Amino acid sequence: MENNIDNFNHAINLVERKSMLVTGVKKIDNFDSEEFLMDTVMGYLIVKGKDLELLKLDTMQQTVSIKGQINSMAYMENNKSKDKETSIINRLFK
Repeated sequence: MENNIDNFNHAINLVERKSMLVTGVKKIDNFDSEEFLMDTVMGYLIVKGKDLELLKLDTMQQTVSIKGQINSMAYMENNKSKDKETSIINRLFK
């Protein structure tokens, strides 16, 4: 089953910075109203914005739909995802 995940295409469809559809998502590691951290077939993707909401998560099609004000998106190296998870924990316990 793990090999089937890599067969999905990865795409990002952004409409007027208000809604986003991401395909090829393996899992969502973390999300809140300002940030989404997703593991995609092309690496970790971080989406930042304001009033972000998860509209739809389809695990069979591996798609994620987000709405809100999307300010930025960037890919992270896989080894840096651990640093990101640590910083989230650090922010919670400040």
